[in-house]
Amino acid sequence: MQKLKDLMQNLGIVGAGGAGFPSYAKLAEGADLLLINGSECEPLLYTDYVILKNELSLVLSGISAVLSHTGIPKALVTVKEHTAKALGFEDGEKLDDKIFTRVLPDVYPIGDEVGLTYQATGRLIKPGKLPITAGVIVYNVETMYNLGKGIRFNEPVTEKYLTVGGAINEPTVIKVKIGTKIADIFKRLDIKLSEGYTVLDGGPSMGKIINPNTYSVTKTTKGILILPNDTQAVLSKQMNTKMAIARAETACCQCTRCTDMCPRNLLGYPLEPHKMVRTAMGAAEAIPDMVLSASLCCGCGICESLACSQGISPRAVIDNYKALLAKNKLRFDLPGEYSVREERDYRMIPSKKWMSVLGVTKFDKIADFGGEIDNINRVEIPLNRHIGAPSVSIVNDGDFVNKGDLIAESGSGLSVPQHASISGVITLGNNKIIIDRIKDR
Repeated sequence: MQKLKDLMQNLGIVGAGGAGFPSYAKLAEGADLLLINGSECEPLLYTDYVILKNELSLVLSGISAVLSHTGIPKALVTVKEHTAKALGFEDGEKLDDKIFTRVLPDVYPIGDEVGLTYQATGRLIKPGKLPITAGVIVYNVETMYNLGKGIRFNEPVTEKYLTVGGAINEPTVIKVKIGTKIADIFKRLDIKLSEGYTVLDGGPSMGKIINPNTYSVTKTTKGILILPNDTQAVLSKQMNTKMAIARAETACCQCTRCTDMCPRNLLGYPLEPHKMVRTAMGAAEAIPDMVLSASLCCGCGICESLACSQGISPRAVIDNYKALLAKNKLRFDLPGEYSVREERDYRMIPSKKWMSVLGVTKFDKIADFGGEIDNINRVEIPLNRHIGAPSVSIVNDGDFVNKGDLIAESGSGLSVPQHASISGVITLGNNKIIIDRIKDR
């Protein structure tokens, strides 16, 4: 297992979506099942679908490597019903030795490790614990593609698949160099950003607003979406946080609907958004332990965009408490017996309903592979866009590097290295390494 850990770290592999957890650190004794997350929890994203459609061989190679090195007897490749239909997958279909499909319902949210593990296996990860405690290791489809590619071609992670979608004529999935500016992608795809539109890194539910003129593709970029400012997906991200918290404290009628529809509460977790809203901010700041359950929130936004009838944001309150807990280095880790609520199956949100709530239904079109954007003249590779310690630069201003060269080593503790995604000359920036291509070299 250590050999595979070293390989995954040396290749610079992190989770291909979400926060970018270094993939080598997930390998641990005690797992009897490998889950491959191809559920694409968020609407409008088709990145994993395209990878499974066009690069299944490399995905299976990565999965087989994990099974071989860990001794895990079985892997499940999880996809939602609409993806399974498009790929021609049947539930339980054998893709390779010890590797099978698991088809999940078209509901939101299924994609975080806790919800995915329960839906695919019936195993409940206890609050505050990692999947390994339930005998499961979870990797994203693209993570396994990166491992398979690294093994077959001895190539570190220097490229990224991502969906470009939303309010454009033809949504597409492209492959780009890590560090490519979003503005350069738009230029190559002839996308002109008009007034009244916002760009998101990620999905419409949990993605974040970015400036396309300064933002670059990272190892965790799954999609770039252009959405009208008047959609709920954008409005919820543009709210004034302090005002939202103050409004929640004064306007909440304590109807408990946010808690009734909370996916984590339905899994039996002791997270009750209506009580989070009721808790006085000053009291929480004085005694952070009283809001420990805030760390259990998956940030899905159902409480904010669908459950609340008064237009307030329990998510904003909970996010504030999450930051408070992080500042105090606290997280929920209390013993207890937890069980899934009987009403869970009747309260999951159909994907089409969720798209309607967010105002993005008309933008949902299956995106196919649009090719690779190459010959980029500049990339900006961040050193701190993964969980754990930032990578440590080992290059200097003016150095020339070739594509694939090591440019930053792993930091101390949990960390991964970084590699040049194009050949060119180095300029050191603030927590990033800039590479400019020399056209005549």
